[in-house]
Amino acid sequence: MLLHGILPPITTPFYPDGQVYYKKLEHNVERFSRTPVAGIVVLGSTGEALMLSDQERRDVLKVARQAAAPNKVLIAGTGVESAIETLRLTEYAAELGYDVAMVRTPHYYKKQMLPANMLAFYRTVADRSPLPVIIYNFPQATGYDIPAEVVIELAEHPNLIGIKESSGDVEKVRNMVERTRHIKRSATVTETFDAVTPRMLAAAGGESANGGELIPVGALSGSKEVKPSSAAVTVVGKMKTRQKEVGFQVLVGAAHKLQVSLDAGAVGAILAFACPAPTACYEIYAAWKEGDAELARLKQERISRAAQRVGSELGIPGLKYAMDFNGYYGGSARLPFLPLTAALKQEVEQLIADIRN
Repeated sequence: MLLHGILPPITTPFYPDGQVYYKKLEHNVERFSRTPVAGIVVLGSTGEALMLSDQERRDVLKVARQAAAPNKVLIAGTGVESAIETLRLTEYAAELGYDVAMVRTPHYYKKQMLPANMLAFYRTVADRSPLPVIIYNFPQATGYDIPAEVVIELAEHPNLIGIKESSGDVEKVRNMVERTRHIKRSATVTETFDAVTPRMLAAAGGESANGGELIPVGALSGSKEVKPSSAAVTVVGKMKTRQKEVGFQVLVGAAHKLQVSLDAGAVGAILAFACPAPTACYEIYAAWKEGDAELARLKQERISRAAQRVGSELGIPGLKYAMDFNGYYGGSARLPFLPLTAALKQEVEQLIADIRN
């Protein structure tokens, strides 16, 4: 499955009393669906997934899935500390129609998370997952940084199709890209080389217009190593598709280092700063994709300071206030997060004053 482009890891809205505000979740997802982002990530770190009950996680997944546009890739954050609980949530996401499972590195017992533990965990999840899986590494939050060597070994698994690398370590990105370059898989894409998922095919009609067979789900996820002609177009329902060769796909999570990460071989990004500023983040990717390095640099400079301060340092309360300022619903975060002070709110407003979406 193709994972290129920019994807916001959406926040979970709450009422002032801390209950999940599902109507505002719908509102945000519908608005993100009208932006040029490639997809939407639900229950990532920015979604305060760790703050939610198991039932709330399931309800958030369901509401977001129903509100999303059919042409956006949907990634569910399903990582829990144990493999068995991760699989339970992954199976539920698959039942809802999600396209990919993003599985955070187990970290509570971090001193015991040796390479053998991580290899066993991810291989077990990938073996049994009904969805293609991407690894999620966020050492600033978890205190555990999965070694590049472990990722490179896991990349050989046909159902592990990529990683969200949020460490901000550009050399690690370059290392993973270079050492997984030999992995060649085929992904189904649209005629204009946008992502195609089983859910999108079902929405398009689910049956080949010429009576032919549907493309196998394994080919859609990129789990089969085949070498089709990228020029060949297949009609599936109302959708024209073709095949594109993809490798192990590295996405990054540091908006202030997006351009240099793309230069290092990343194919896209899951950016917290894309929650208040999806178009501004997309413009960097679009300029880079078009080969306009100078424009990409200018677009990167435009957001770098705000992305570093709002997206990283002020964290979820800062991001949610920036969303309020830019027309999304941010609202409050759950305790132990505290609301921003008046001075910090003013700082956020100044930082994103010319980054409106």
